[in-house]
Amino acid sequence: MGALASTYREQGRWKEAEKLEVDVMESRKIELGPDHLDTLTSMANLATTYSGQGRLEEAEMIQVQVMETFRTDRRRQRKLEVQVMETRKTKLGPDHPATLTSMASLASTLWNQNRWEEAEKLDAEVMEMRKTKLGPDHPDTLTSMADLACTWKCQGRHDAALALMETCAEAQRRILGPEHPSTLSSASSVEDWRN
Repeated sequence: MGALASTYREQGRWKEAEKLEVDVMESRKIELGPDHLDTLTSMANLATTYSGQGRLEEAEMIQVQVMETFRTDRRRQRKLEVQVMETRKTKLGPDHPATLTSMASLASTLWNQNRWEEAEKLDAEVMEMRKTKLGPDHPDTLTSMADLACTWKCQGRHDAALALMETCAEAQRRILGPEHPSTLSSASSVEDWRN
């Protein structure tokens, strides 16, 4: 259900995505608990959908809740993410989409902790593996590209970051359309970074 919700979200089918994401989140709260990484991921996905619908206050409330939960025990989160990533590598393979998603999640956590060199290594690895496995124009590949560009920007690698984000924004415009939230976000970054 989560994968289908993600597909709906990528297509801008917000209402359909929202219904599935609420179901997934509630099921995970019951089955895994409110602080489980998968439950929090579901909440973050729902916040993204609310944001895409322009429901910014609701999105912010969920994001704050997720962020506060993550802050309470980042070490536990990172350990869980590493454990999930390693298990997925062993069981599914290093280039399986679920493994790559785990790697991207861990990179995001490292990024949020200002551990940009570690985040960069994972971001680059995920992007290259997604290019190979899914193709250079797949939405997940483009997300990885944007993530790596943001990491480079935080490292002060302005020119490289801008060039990669421009490439990403152009591909998103072509693949997802000019009004897709990911396209708009990348285009906004390009504009901000040029100034």
